[in-house]
Amino acid sequence: MLKNLLNLFYPKICSGCSNLLLESENQICITCRHDLPLTNHLLTKNNEGLKKFYGKIPVENVSSMLYYHKKGITQNLIHNLKYKNQQKIGTVLGDWYGIDLKESKAFDNIDFVIPVPLHKKKLQKRGYNQIDTFCESISKKLNKEIKKEVLIRKEYAETQSKKNLINRSTISENTFSISYNETLYNKHFLLVDDVLTTGATLEACGKAILKIPGAKLSIVTIAFSES
Repeated sequence: MLKNLLNLFYPKICSGCSNLLLESENQICITCRHDLPLTNHLLTKNNEGLKKFYGKIPVENVSSMLYYHKKGITQNLIHNLKYKNQQKIGTVLGDWYGIDLKESKAFDNIDFVIPVPLHKKKLQKRGYNQIDTFCESISKKLNKEIKKEVLIRKEYAETQSKKNLINRSTISENTFSISYNETLYNKHFLLVDDVLTTGATLEACGKAILKIPGAKLSIVTIAFSES
């Protein structure tokens, strides 16, 4: 009875299209799940995501779950996850993609998972890191530990989506620092973020992580922007 009343006054809507969800649907309606623009990066090692980092940093594997198109389902999901505190979106997508990552075996030799961090001021302002729930679900499916304390964001920056492509590609190498000890030597780290566009942020993160002796790097994101 109480649940029905809550649904009456606070109806559950799809994070992709804003239509009402059926009782059996979780965060994303069946129609949106069917229409999600999957990249199928896991089917090709030398995919378009990996090519973003050619000649920049050594990366073992790169895979994005969805294509990001303006005014598309993925943009709605990322926006709601990032700015509307709908953190369950990350859990749902992470649970789904985590299974795909596990079954592909491409990421079997990962040792630790690292989310791209927010600056402490932005974290305090937003209240959460939008990639945390996706990252947590991925780590559970891969059965790998998350290491949030390793990568530190030192410089505060405006949201990347508000920058043009030229400015997005000019992130200072001093934006991120690394904290580690000998237990992290010779480990393979999976770096996780929301959207891969120019790759500038991930490249800066990667350069910091690769300062760890013997470190290897792979990357997974929720979305890939072709622009």
